[in-house]
Order: sequence, then structure tokens, then C-alpha cells
Amino acid sequence: MRELVFALDYRPGCNAVADTLADHSEARIRSLSLHATADCLWRVDHVTGPPAALEDVADAFLTADYYADCLATDDCGATTRTEILEHGEDTLVLYSYWERTPRCDSVPHIALEHLGDGVLFETRNEGRRYTWRIVHTGDGDVAAFFDELERAVGDCAAMEMRRSTEVSSGSEAGSVPADENLPPAQRAALRAAVEHGYYETPRNVDVGDLAELLDVPRSTLTYRLRRAEAHLARRYVDRGPAADVPTESL
Repeated sequence: MRELVFALDYRPGCNAVADTLADHSEARIRSLSLHATADCLWRVDHVTGPPAALEDVADAFLTADYYADCLATDDCGATTRTEILEHGEDTLVLYSYWERTPRCDSVPHIALEHLGDGVLFETRNEGRRYTWRIVHTGDGDVAAFFDELERAVGDCAAMEMRRSTEVSSGSEAGSVPADENLPPAQRAALRAAVEHGYYETPRNVDVGDLAELLDVPRSTLTYRLRRAEAHLARRYVDRGPAADVPTESL
């Protein structure tokens, strides 16, 4: 099996979801599942961000002129449906279904055409960057896939190849590039917290003082640190059982 990781950086006005995320640096989207046949596509996406960002992302999915995954530059006449499966304080889960027309193109459909059946997809959206990870058998024509994708994307997005390798047993599930794992604002907040002693015992700075140093509202900094900490905790647990740690070292 082989994997391809590449990114599409959308230009303003070309993709409603990218435009919305560009306005909300705290928000990001990752696919929980994504499936396609020659005629249709359906997916479930998990969105995180502050309440205002979630509302705008939901609006972009529900009211866009055409389906967000379609690479057409205008309404292609496809039949689409989007439903909100869950809407919490800082999370949103969306289900989308899309039936193609002859004018429609998408990354999954181009992949099916050139990489064959049994293709797996994972996506992440952050700002205007839409990162794809595709796992395939390795029997298809990767060069033809990228040629067709570049033609379909046209001037709407710049394409960057991130990785094309064999899938090894040591690869992390869902392993997009490391710099995609945390939004920049959360990385900056976490780095500042460490540098200023927020995680020392006792703390050298409290969240209010740190917020003043960073010139952001206290509530914004608290949210960024909470989301970053949750992400790191999940990654730690997902790695599996760790070696026993002597209690005296805690």
C-alpha cells in the first residue's frame, strides 16, 4: 500500500469553506469518514472551534451555491444534501451527500479513476489549506492522477505535494504532517505558556497575565490552551500503553 499526502491552498472566492476558515483561525475540520463511488460521494466531518466559527462553518456547508468538495468553478447542477448530526459548544459534526453530474469533479472521483478501487481518504481543513491523505494499492497511475487534479483545480488553488511513500506498520493512523496537527494560534498559545512558566509548579504566570502578554482576551487564551491540551492528551493515549513510571518520579 502507498500513501499520498498533498495540500490545496485555495484562493479567496474559490471555496466557501476555505473562505470561512480563513476568517476563523481557531476553527479546523477533519473528516471522520469519506466514501465515493463513480456517481456519488458521502462524508462525515468533525469541526472544532469557538461558537461563532461553528455557526459560520455550518452556514458555509448548508448554503453554499454548490457542494464544497466539487472542483467546478460554478454551480454544476449536482444534487446535494448536508445535515448537522451534532452541534455542541465547540464541536460540530456534519453529514454531506453529493450526487454528481457530468460537469462535476472532486479529489475522490479523480482518485478512483486513476488509482483504482479500495482507496482510503482522510482530510483536514485549516484556513485556506485543505490537506488530503490518500492510501491506495500502488497499482494506479499517480502521475495521471495529479495531472487530472491540476487541470480540475485550475487557478482556484495552488497544489503542494507533501509525501508519497509506502505505508509502513509504524505509521500513525491519520498521520497528516505534524505541522497540521494544531492550528497556529493554539501552537503559539501553548509555546508561550511553556516559555513563561504557566505549566511550572507553582506557576510563574497565571492565565490572565499570560493573556495580557499575548494581547488576547483571557477567554480566547483559555480556549486555545484547552483545545491544544485536549489534542495532545488524545495523541498520548492513542499511542497505546506506556512503560510503567515509578511513583516517586511523579
